[in-house]
Amino acid sequence: MKYLMFLFLLPLSLYSHSYNKETLYLAKKLHLYGGEKAVIQWKRVFSSPRHLKRYKLCTLDEASRKKLEAYLIAHAADSDQPIVPGL
Repeated sequence: MKYLMFLFLLPLSLYSHSYNKETLYLAKKLHLYGGEKAVIQWKRVFSSPRHLKRYKLCTLDEASRKKLEAYLIAHAADSDQPIVPGL
């Protein structure tokens, strides 16, 4: 029974910690907070070259940009786990 619980909880714990400190530091450094925008707005930011330049995201490598996008979308204002500044 213990092994079954371990196998069930392991993927959940790995998913919840998929954002390393580097991604969190990067978001903070760029002054980007998930709760600022809704999911669709974050998707627009990361799909538009103009917005990438405005938020200085064009300087990031592709892997960092994807991790940051996933983090911001996961914590968007209309997501299940919003992070709103000041709360």
